[in-house]
Amino acid sequence: MTLPADSHVHSEFSWDTGGPDSAARGTMEATCARAVRIGLPALFFTEHLDLEDAWFSDSEDFADHERHLLDADGIVHVPRFDLDGYLESIDRCRAAFPELRIGTGLEFGQPHLRAEAARQQLDFSDFDRVIGSLHTLEFEGRRVEPNTLFRRLPADDVIRRYLAEVPALVAGDEPFEIVTHLDYALRYWPEELEGPVDPRRYEEEFRTALRAIADSGRALEMNTRRLWSWMPRWWSEEGGRAISFGSDAHMPHALAHGFPEAVAMVEEFGFRAGATAQELWRR
Repeated sequence: MTLPADSHVHSEFSWDTGGPDSAARGTMEATCARAVRIGLPALFFTEHLDLEDAWFSDSEDFADHERHLLDADGIVHVPRFDLDGYLESIDRCRAAFPELRIGTGLEFGQPHLRAEAARQQLDFSDFDRVIGSLHTLEFEGRRVEPNTLFRRLPADDVIRRYLAEVPALVAGDEPFEIVTHLDYALRYWPEELEGPVDPRRYEEEFRTALRAIADSGRALEMNTRRLWSWMPRWWSEEGGRAISFGSDAHMPHALAHGFPEAVAMVEEFGFRAGATAQELWRR
């Protein structure tokens, strides 16, 4: 099996790894070495671009190496993306691993709300792949991630609020071609209180979100942290034409996790590889 590119990979230049001056230093190089070792032909380092100015979080929702980003009022302050350092590291890795296709990229959080602020910092045309993510939701005048919101609202409400914002995410012409981890809110489902989640309870809401993404002409990411057979099926049935594969790896060992299973799964619903590993799969 020839693996597709991993279109959702993080390195030390994503703030939630600790940053380039932390113990995460060298993650990009180590991830490239692992890609070569496992036969992955291509990847995109899609570093976080989060520009929220009123993002609230509970301290327990941040790992030890991230907790210093929270102020006394629980507001998150994310450091500015080190573009120059990132591009220098990309160039070094391209020279060190010539057999690996290494693409530049961003994971842009809430692009429908932060595009203008982002354009003041960087030029999107400098990146090979920009993926769009919905990480936070509006709550009492601030933005809050699902894990924090589950402590404040009924679980069903959190899932439905998340999916209800997806049409707004894709309604404009913001510069991202792929919608990532549509199941993001499900990652934090409070299983100890609610029991196992059955995504079919939200089929109508998922289908509405998928239809909006398809109508926007964007691709859907098959995020392989959790594999759901209903995701590519509902995507194809709601008019989806293109997909990417993304592990959302923040450590080298997670690169391309679940890719063989994901490839077999999406082929079942008519998606096929392009001419190169970097291309989106289409049906």
